[in-house]
Amino acid sequence: MTYLDTVNWMFSQLPMYQQQGKKAYKKDLGNTKLLAKHLKNPETSFKSIHVAGTNGKGSTSHMLASVLQEAGYKVGLYTSPHLKDFRERIKIKGKEVSKEFVVDFIKMNKAFLETNTLSFFEMTVGMAFEYFATQKVDIAIIEVGLGGRLDSTNIIAPEVSVITNIGLDHTQFLGNSLKAIAAEKGGIIKPNIPVVIGETQEETTAVFNIIAAEVHSEILYADQLITESYTSDLIGSYQEKNIKTVLQTIKVLQSNNWKITDNNIKNGLLEVVKNTGLKGRWQVLQESPKVICDTAHNLEGLTYTMKQLQQEDYNKLYIVFGVVNDKDLDGIIDVLPKAANYLFCKPNIPRGKDASELLVYFKERGFEGAYYESVNEAYNAAKNQANKEDVIYVGGSTFVVAEII
Repeated sequence: MTYLDTVNWMFSQLPMYQQQGKKAYKKDLGNTKLLAKHLKNPETSFKSIHVAGTNGKGSTSHMLASVLQEAGYKVGLYTSPHLKDFRERIKIKGKEVSKEFVVDFIKMNKAFLETNTLSFFEMTVGMAFEYFATQKVDIAIIEVGLGGRLDSTNIIAPEVSVITNIGLDHTQFLGNSLKAIAAEKGGIIKPNIPVVIGETQEETTAVFNIIAAEVHSEILYADQLITESYTSDLIGSYQEKNIKTVLQTIKVLQSNNWKITDNNIKNGLLEVVKNTGLKGRWQVLQESPKVICDTAHNLEGLTYTMKQLQQEDYNKLYIVFGVVNDKDLDGIIDVLPKAANYLFCKPNIPRGKDASELLVYFKERGFEGAYYESVNEAYNAAKNQANKEDVIYVGGSTFVVAEII
C-alpha cells in the first residue's frame, strides 16, 4: 500500500474516536498491552513524560519537547489529534515520522491488527512507541488521548506524570463531575513517580492527593510552587498556566539529573512553534483584517480565548464557528460573545454538527449569523465581509481549525 492507502485504511477500517465518537472508546488496556507485547514492549526502552488534562495538555507537551530539544536531547513527541497530516502525531525533534515508517509498520503488523481488531488510537500509540524505540530517543513526551486511566498511552512508566487541569469535557466517557473526571485522569499517577498538577482546583485536589498518597507519588501543584515568569511564542493568555506547569515539570527532571539550564528553558519556551511545529493555538493567520484561530472547544478553553478575543481592537467581530455533534452547547453558550457576526459551518467529519441546526440554536438565544455548507465557504465569506479594522476568529472545534490552516 502507498502512504495514502495506509492512512485511509487506518482511518476507515477501524474504530476511531475522531470519526465515530463514543463507540470507538475502549474500556480497558487489554488490546494495547497485547500490541505492546507483540512489538516486544518498545515503551520500556525509552524515558518519557506523560501529560494528561482537559485543557493545555497539547501546548504543555510541545513546550516540554521544545525545552528538552534546546537542552540537546533527542526528543520524541506523541500528540493527538492531527490537523492536516496523520504524521503530525509522531515527531522526533520536531520532524514528523516518515511516510515509509508508517507504511512499513502497518504492512508488518496488519494481520495482527486485523485479527485483534485494534482501534485506530491503539495502533497509533503502538506505532509511536515502536518509532521512538527504534530511533533511540533520549526522552518522549506522551500526550494522553482521552482521560488517562484507560487511555492507550497509560502503559508507560514515565519520569514524571503531568495533569494540567480538570474540566467538564468528554463526560459521556469520563463522568459528569470534576471529581469523577479527576479520578480518570489521575489514573496516570504511578507508584513512586512524581506527579505535577498544573492548577489547584477545589473539587479535584482531594482526589489527586488520595491517589498520590496511595501509590507513594510525590504531588506538586505548579500554580502554588512556581513564582518565576517566562515568555513564550505561544501567545494565548491561558499559556501562563501551562508555562508554570512546564517549569515545575522541568524542576522535577533537573532533580533527577537531567541537564537543563535556564537558557534552555528560556529559549525553549520562545521557540515552541519553530522547534515542534505546533499549530492552532491562538495562531494569527493574517493581519488586516486580523484572523485568529484557536482549537479551544470546551468551557474552560473557550472562556480564556473569548476573554482574550474581546480584548482585541476591532470595529466588527466575525466568528467562524463549528462543533461536533456531541458538543454540550448549553455548557459553552454563555462565554460566547453576542456582539459578533457568526458564520456557522460543519467540520468535514462524520461527527460534524449540521450548520443549520447550529444557526437555529444560536438564533433562539439572541445571536446573529448565517450558516454555510463548509468551513472554507464560511471562512471565505468572513474574509469577504470583513474590513481591515475587523477581526475574524475561527474555532469551536479542532476540526474546524484544521480545515483553514
